[in-house]
Amino acid sequence: MHDSALLSADPDALLEPFRSSEKPRERHAIGTEWERPGVYADSLEPVTYDGDRGVAKLLQALESRYGWIAESDVPGGPTLALKRARASITLEPAAQLELSGAPLRTIHETAEELRVHLEEVDAISSELGIRWLGLGFHPFATLDELPWVPKPRYGVMRDYLPTRTPTGLDMMRRTNTVQANLDYVDESDAMKKLVTAMRLQPVVTAMFANSPWVEGRATGEQSHRAHVWVHMDPDRSGLLPFLWDDVPSYARYVQWALDVPMFIVKRKERILRATHLSFRRYLAEGLEGERATLADWDTHINTLFPEVRLKRTLETRGADGQDRTLVPAIPALFKGLLYDPATLDRAASLASRIALDDAQAARPAIAMNGLRAKLGSRSVADLAGEVLDLARSGLERISDRDAEGRDETMYLRPIAELVAAGETPAGRRLRLVDGAKDLRASIVEHSLA
Repeated sequence: MHDSALLSADPDALLEPFRSSEKPRERHAIGTEWERPGVYADSLEPVTYDGDRGVAKLLQALESRYGWIAESDVPGGPTLALKRARASITLEPAAQLELSGAPLRTIHETAEELRVHLEEVDAISSELGIRWLGLGFHPFATLDELPWVPKPRYGVMRDYLPTRTPTGLDMMRRTNTVQANLDYVDESDAMKKLVTAMRLQPVVTAMFANSPWVEGRATGEQSHRAHVWVHMDPDRSGLLPFLWDDVPSYARYVQWALDVPMFIVKRKERILRATHLSFRRYLAEGLEGERATLADWDTHINTLFPEVRLKRTLETRGADGQDRTLVPAIPALFKGLLYDPATLDRAASLASRIALDDAQAARPAIAMNGLRAKLGSRSVADLAGEVLDLARSGLERISDRDAEGRDETMYLRPIAELVAAGETPAGRRLRLVDGAKDLRASIVEHSLA
């Protein structure tokens, strides 16, 4: 299957990442990814990659103290990630720290994973004078003030994305998110979950809006991260209109992905720029003597950025970065909506009533106004309440309990309290810093991850 000739000859080979990832319902897990920007406590300047207090030092300390294994992009290259069991710690382009959590069966296990991660990272960060922020957009830094992590793919993206969108570098270097990765039983289940999550994604974006500051000032928006993504490269991002009209299938998703320009082809330490090629053209023509492999296809589908992404899991991508109190709410929300079959039916019914034109029109309004926006004829706040009720119902039916007998609805309570008050995380933070004498210090104080 990995042979390049077979990949070219057999169109079904491109379905392999999805088909081979199907799992029976009893084996379903959920993984959580959490991105955070860092600042130095003494200056509030952005954290660097290298230097005596850079993120590279943090990675080295995590490796030496806690059993993480260092990884680099090329043999002998700088450390760009850590691996331990099925979890990893990676770096986004401007040294944002990302925990890519292991696939875990319950949100109780996710909460414990986060607790251990914070215990390890907080101890070392305190020694380095670093504070990590639970926000969807860096609140202070200009692009010129931020570092570049020396990852080859990032260099290619740095050159290419500005040719497609004015917000490309902001997306790479100043945005942060919390993502949930979910399993699927088969093609029908994957498509039902993909379409349902995609249609509800604008509501989730509003619920978790948490990026009201840019370069030290309030912009009037609830989520500047969402604003950035509204204007991102249309080839590879957005709500995927074909999912709203066509009969969804693996094959239809593949046909879309084939026509998206690539970033790179990687062969050990050799990195080939491929932004002039769609994967379809690369499959037909090759590049500098290299032919397409399944590994190249895996790389490519991981460089697509729709609001919900199909890969070896389903990845939801519409929520801003959060502090530690709200991170578990995002995987809990999607587990409740999508993992209980009866609730999934109800969520799919609700989602089916959201029209593409209404969702597209609502996205800029949601970035600006959060829960106060309208989606079609409905208040986003009302829809958010309905989504939360569904998720709560799903988690109650699944009934995964911790040692004290509590089910996973406990992780929805912090976001449910905000939604009930008509407030977003951004609105709460704006209220907390209102009138502060030192706005930047107050933003940090009230935004610690």
